[in-house]
Amino acid sequence: MAQNLKKPGTVLVVGATGSTGRLAVVEALRQGYAVRALVRDLARAARMLPDGVALVAGDLTRPETLGPAIDGVDAIVFTHGTTTSERDVRDNDYAGVANVLRVLRGRRVHIALMTAIGTTRPGVAYAQWKLRSERLVRASGDPYTIVRPGWFDYNQPDQRKVVMLQGDRRQSGSPADGVIARDQIARVLIDSLHIDAANHKTFELIADRGTEQDDLTTVFASLAPDLSGSLDAAEDDVDLPFDNEPETFRRDLATVAAATPR
Repeated sequence: MAQNLKKPGTVLVVGATGSTGRLAVVEALRQGYAVRALVRDLARAARMLPDGVALVAGDLTRPETLGPAIDGVDAIVFTHGTTTSERDVRDNDYAGVANVLRVLRGRRVHIALMTAIGTTRPGVAYAQWKLRSERLVRASGDPYTIVRPGWFDYNQPDQRKVVMLQGDRRQSGSPADGVIARDQIARVLIDSLHIDAANHKTFELIADRGTEQDDLTTVFASLAPDLSGSLDAAEDDVDLPFDNEPETFRRDLATVAAATPR
């Protein structure tokens, strides 16, 4: 597996003006990274994000605009997300990951990707596009961590113990699947960039009763790594046969795989 990036490095946050992205920016700055934010509206982003962040204009749906944001970064943290509409998730959440990987052209970066708990639920069209974005990241050959958070900010004040699950077995589509604070999601995404035990791991992220851990190394270390060469997470049971996949995904996967060093 690839070596983890060593601080200081430059981290690009995708979705930086969103509710989780803003917290990821703050956390990355706190941890000593040089932080770059991909934004559509520079003036709006300047009002929303803290000083010290390099703002770069670009649009995830237009790969020709992404070069300046991606150039020279050591890591990319994906926090973008739209709705539960299949079209929106396909054209923004999924396409954003596909377009960034396409523009990278095989250049190695460290990736932290946020999707959602319940991504493997059978028959849920928007979730399947999130799952496809995970598959592209696994096929890229990059060091990565894929984080599937539970329901944002539904946790109680005493519910801060970070818990990582695998197998995506909680699929009620409600807070009963697990809850987690947005600031903890941001912390886990940024921590994954420098903790070796997080590399090539996919997990559901929730909070339990108790205090938040100072160091998450042992929590990451308890997880099974994704199998080399597999498109799916280590503990997942996925009913999404490759032969039935849409042409859009098959084409994107071929492009990403062709750029992966052998």
